[in-house]
Amino acid sequence: MDTEMKARNDISTYQRQGFGTPLELKPPVGLLIIDFVNGFNDPDVFGGGNISQAINNTVPLLEAARKSGWPVAHSRIVFADDGADHNIFSLKIPAMLTLKEGVHNSAIVPELTPAEGEFVVRKTVPSAFFGTSLAAWLAQRGVQTLVVAGAVTSGCVRASVVDAMSYGFRPLVVSDCVGDRALEPHHANLFDMEQKNATVMTRDEALSALAEITA
Repeated sequence: MDTEMKARNDISTYQRQGFGTPLELKPPVGLLIIDFVNGFNDPDVFGGGNISQAINNTVPLLEAARKSGWPVAHSRIVFADDGADHNIFSLKIPAMLTLKEGVHNSAIVPELTPAEGEFVVRKTVPSAFFGTSLAAWLAQRGVQTLVVAGAVTSGCVRASVVDAMSYGFRPLVVSDCVGDRALEPHHANLFDMEQKNATVMTRDEALSALAEITA
């Protein structure tokens, strides 16, 4: 069986079993940008793949969010200077402990620098929700549809999207504004999130659809 036919059969199985039901997008809308920091923009540190392109694609998305007045949150991985919060995530990936508060690699990339009033979540695990006040911050602002950009698709993006869904938000993953250091897990996780947890659209598709529900 060739790869194309296998892919069609796999999709047919998901459809037959009831996966992939479209999520209705509802206002208010918020934006979450996950871990677009210098270290993830550098192939010699934690980057590679299509992450840098995803960062570039996110610049107009953030501009649109600000123009529309959406609540905007960013996340960073930040461990204590003395490593006192060393955890299982950093045991699995010891280099994560190098991401400290004042370190260049932990800083959000300049082109996506948070504006005044935008929430910056500091975390030590993949999900931007686990052990943080992000869910409460979004709920206080009435967010129903949460637009998601960031890195990496198969890691912190996926974990955050699953938690967003679990908290009752409607995730909208912007496929060309999320990136991974390898393309196979990027595409596989986009497919899986679309089947189980989220709506997946390109940036232009997402902005068009969101303009319709917020007009």
